[in-house]
Amino acid sequence: MQEARRIRELPPYLFARIEKKIAAARERGVDIISLGIGDPDMPTPAHVIDKLVAAAHNPENHRYPTSEGLLAFRQAVAGWYQRLYGVDLDPRREVVTLIGSKEGIAHISLCYVDPGDINLVPDPGYPVYNIGTLLAGGESYFMPLTAANGFLPDLGAIPGDVARRAKLMFINYPNNPTGAVADLKFFREVVEFAKSYDLIVCHDAAYSEITYDGYHAPSFLQTPGAKEVGIEFNSVSKPYNMTGWRLGWACGRADVIEALTRIKSNVDSGAFQAVQYAGIAALTGPQEGLAEVRRVYQERRDIIVDGFNSLGWHLDKPKATFYVWAPVPKGYTSASFAEMVLEKAGVIITPGNGYGSYGEGYFRIALTISKERMREAIERLGRVLGKVEF
Repeated sequence: MQEARRIRELPPYLFARIEKKIAAARERGVDIISLGIGDPDMPTPAHVIDKLVAAAHNPENHRYPTSEGLLAFRQAVAGWYQRLYGVDLDPRREVVTLIGSKEGIAHISLCYVDPGDINLVPDPGYPVYNIGTLLAGGESYFMPLTAANGFLPDLGAIPGDVARRAKLMFINYPNNPTGAVADLKFFREVVEFAKSYDLIVCHDAAYSEITYDGYHAPSFLQTPGAKEVGIEFNSVSKPYNMTGWRLGWACGRADVIEALTRIKSNVDSGAFQAVQYAGIAALTGPQEGLAEVRRVYQERRDIIVDGFNSLGWHLDKPKATFYVWAPVPKGYTSASFAEMVLEKAGVIITPGNGYGSYGEGYFRIALTISKERMREAIERLGRVLGKVEF
């Protein structure tokens, strides 16, 4: 039996390939230092775990949850947005609970994209924007993110006929994989572009709280008119070290939230209520732990940037995310450099071309291992590379 075309044409998921390479190297006895996958290594706050345990003992939480999520969780999300950004959200109409923001990002195209429709997708970018588009039968028009433009898409360079056919525009700031940030001026331009071409903006804000040096990332929804044209995805994964808990949300334009809720009601049964109660504890409880999370990542960022610069790179320190985006040395492609580093140094980095064609010539470093292992990785690379040239 032949697989469906949508599956045959689906590229292998980037991190699944990386995990296989790590497993193969470890089977050979290599001591691997992984700077590859962005999975927080710090523990979930204790008060969140305690809430999960208590909620899991309640038999009422053992039944099917609602598709849109507990109203109490959606109220916690709305309160979080009001407290952090001054954004008013109606928790009944403008917030839906997700089984992690990845789930919602993958499903949103099913709400609006018919075969042959176009989505505007950043390149380089989180692979799920394109994958969700393909699964819905759509086509991705890739918006180049280049260093010359601060890794922001050039909206004026998108052909008019493409923009008129587009259904969704995906943007993501603070950005994975580049670490770039966007300001409200850019978001205002996005709102005007979306109004001009009657398309829906999907802003992925998963790294909104992982910021450094006093920088605070804005929400797209702070922008005047943003709730008329789009939604924002976020989750408890990164700020509260809860990636494995699978809990997030989408919020913003009410009819888009309703459409996404309708899709979810037909394809999943919602997030486990005990996890939602734990999410409420994360969003409404003590926030001091977030300052410590930022401090740890900032220290690691400095070790990586200073260490790579000592080897010949000229990297700036990103203001946000737990990633560093770096060019490959002269004579290498993204893939060949990543393979060489793995084979000769036992260090995993993520090749930039895994995020799209405009990621070629770069690699991504994740700040999700201890500073001691980071220093060891830099020492290994120094022995293998010497002083690099660009």
